[in-house]
Amino acid sequence: MHSEGYLLRAALSGLLVLTGLLAGQARGQDSILDGSAEEAAAGAGRWSWFGDFLLRYDHVEGLTNDRTVSRWRGRGRLGAEFAAMPELSFGAAIELAQGSDDNATNRINNDNERSDGANLDQFWLRWQPAEHTRVLLGKAPLPLELSPLTWDADLRPAGISLDQSFALGDFSRLQLVVGGFAAQHLYEDDTRLAAAQLAWRWREGAPGNAAVLLSYLDFSDLQQLTRQGLTRTNRRLANGRLASDYRLLDLQLVGRTVLGEWPLEARIDLVRNLGADTARDGARFSLVLGDRFQPGGWEFGYSNQRIQRDAVLAAFNEDDWWFHSFANGFMPWIGYGLDRSWNLRLAAFREQREGLAEHTDRILLDLGARW
Repeated sequence: MHSEGYLLRAALSGLLVLTGLLAGQARGQDSILDGSAEEAAAGAGRWSWFGDFLLRYDHVEGLTNDRTVSRWRGRGRLGAEFAAMPELSFGAAIELAQGSDDNATNRINNDNERSDGANLDQFWLRWQPAEHTRVLLGKAPLPLELSPLTWDADLRPAGISLDQSFALGDFSRLQLVVGGFAAQHLYEDDTRLAAAQLAWRWREGAPGNAAVLLSYLDFSDLQQLTRQGLTRTNRRLANGRLASDYRLLDLQLVGRTVLGEWPLEARIDLVRNLGADTARDGARFSLVLGDRFQPGGWEFGYSNQRIQRDAVLAAFNEDDWWFHSFANGFMPWIGYGLDRSWNLRLAAFREQREGLAEHTDRILLDLGARW
């Protein structure tokens, strides 16, 4: 791979070690200032539980050779977190999945997860040596805030990351997240990911707030991914190898406000693959009014995206969209919160792959819950 990928990974390792040493000193100073050993002991040794559930009906029309897809898929995750001490906690979760289709169709249906199976979903250690410093080690959701354009939030990479924030006044902060991961896609994937994100969060927590997020994602060791047929719509050479490297520079602009009692979020996401000479740009716009995760809350959303063929690594972005690159399309949805745990969402997709005259239409009906 290119030299900047190796330099980034080396810098990540050095930064994690250095921050650990500095944070250890800060933790020692904090404990002297606090002088509250009793409070620390009282907060230690606590268990908490978390999980989510998804039951989905999926129907797709307009595929090549007049193929259609109609299926049910169910997924449940259950996990526990143990706070060994105020600064240190451990977590683990399992995932169970069952579908009306079988795993043999996951490649052709562009899925990022198996329809049937059981696996270890999370297994991690989180260390918070100082108030604004957090280190995460193990298998967990990717700690960067990314949109469906570049990453599927259901994936669980394994690695190490550092999350460091710096206060900017009373309500704003600058956040730096860096990490190195084994991406862990399907079929014993060997892909490695070095990632960094710098975020400016303005008036965080206020009714009106905004954020600017600049991310760099460097994917390497893609041979197994290519052999397993997961390159999808990305370009390949005559020898089967990918035509481009994948070093993504991603910029997100986020604005939030409140209209009466309705929260409103607008997001623009622009990505360029620095490892490609052509067909390297992608863009996504989304607008969300309301919140289906509140009891009785309605949510109305719309997104529109266009992705050139090598703009993103098509194995790892959101698989709710049928095409992962080389396509354009839009997605409206409506959701409703049944209570604090359960919600419904109906989403429609109309996509067109570049070079094809026909559109592909998809309907997703979800019953979801989270705890």
